[in-house]
Order: sequence, then C-alpha cells, then structure tokens
Amino acid sequence: MAEPENDSPGVIAIPPLIFGAFLAAGLVLEYLFPWPMLAQIVQYSAGGVVILGSFVLMPGTLMRFRRAGTHLDVRKPTNAIITGGPYRVSRNPIYLSMMLLYLGIGLMVDGLWVILLAVPLAVVIHHGVILREERYLEQKFGAEYLAYRGSVRRWI
Repeated sequence: MAEPENDSPGVIAIPPLIFGAFLAAGLVLEYLFPWPMLAQIVQYSAGGVVILGSFVLMPGTLMRFRRAGTHLDVRKPTNAIITGGPYRVSRNPIYLSMMLLYLGIGLMVDGLWVILLAVPLAVVIHHGVILREERYLEQKFGAEYLAYRGSVRRWI
C-alpha cells in the first residue's frame, strides 16, 4: 500500500471539540430560549440510561486502540485497522459513544435545543470527520480496509 502524502485523515477538527461546541451552543440556546419538554423523572432516568450506554461502550474501544498500538488522536497516523470488540458491529463506536453522551446530557438537562442540534452535529461528524477518515484508511490500507468496511456498518 502507498503511504498517504500527509499521514492523517485531515479532519476538520478533533471530534471531542466538535461535540463540545455543539453541546455549548445547545446549552446557550436552552438558556436563552428555554423549551422544557420532560418531567424530571424522565429526563434523569432516560438521560442516565443513555449516558450509561456511552460509558459502557467507550472503555472497550479505547482498550482496542491501546492493544493495536495505534493512535486515538485523529491528527496522528493510524497504524492498524481495529476490527475486534465494539468494532465488530460499528466502524465508529467512539463517535457512537460520544453521540450517546451528547444525547444523554441533552436529556438530563431537558435541553430540546441540544437534542435538535444532534442532527447538524451528525452531519458535521459524518462529512467533516468520518468520510475523511474513511478515505484516508482506504488509501492507506486498501483492500484490507475495504473488506472491513464492506462487512461492518458505519454506526450500528
């Protein structure tokens, strides 16, 4: 396989920064234009369950990066394609975990604005991060990545 000229996917920003920016925008909108929608028991229990799902998913994904000896930082070169653990069912379990955390926080704070901003957030993550990463991995790993991509869904 030919090494990419710039050995990184060239994402628009690091994903935690993107998620954080959208969360901050949603919380500001919620403060300026409150739009309550849930009873407290629902917001805390539903938000807690969704956040728990995020926390259950994340450690397995991080452990896989460590075991593979590759970088978690999207600005650094990828050394291996990870296919085990959560990566057997999702090509992007870290972004799935981040989205669950984001939505769980939105539910916990009864933030309809936060939840509504999940749609443009997903579009930004898809076009600004995931598609760039996929092009990079295809260029770097070729048939190995294409086989993986063909057998595992992008999200779930």
